[in-house]
Amino acid sequence: MERRRKALGISRPILARRSGVSLPTINRILGGGRDWQRASYASLKAIADALGMDLELKTTVDEHDFAEQQARTKAEAIARMVQGTSALESQAVDAETYKQIVKQSVHELMAGPRRRLWNPR
Repeated sequence: MERRRKALGISRPILARRSGVSLPTINRILGGGRDWQRASYASLKAIADALGMDLELKTTVDEHDFAEQQARTKAEAIARMVQGTSALESQAVDAETYKQIVKQSVHELMAGPRRRLWNPR
């Protein structure tokens, strides 16, 4: 799990937020010692899901595809904000412009530091 977290560029605090597992529990599980054996199934499952893994610790989605899914999710949120702001100003964004905003945002997110993908903003 730690190797996957690092490959995705997700910090432990962000992994805690994404998984709903406390940071001390994340640190205990990913710390490399035997403390992970005391972790609950629910915590392990939540962390695995947040990393795109199953509990066999077999990757369910490769890093690039998983990162791209996250970039698309974030890009669509950005595009919805732009669309909402434009609508408030009586300048609604048409469907083609919306698609272009999403496409450009995905490209920028994938080209930038991976940490930007996982930060909530």
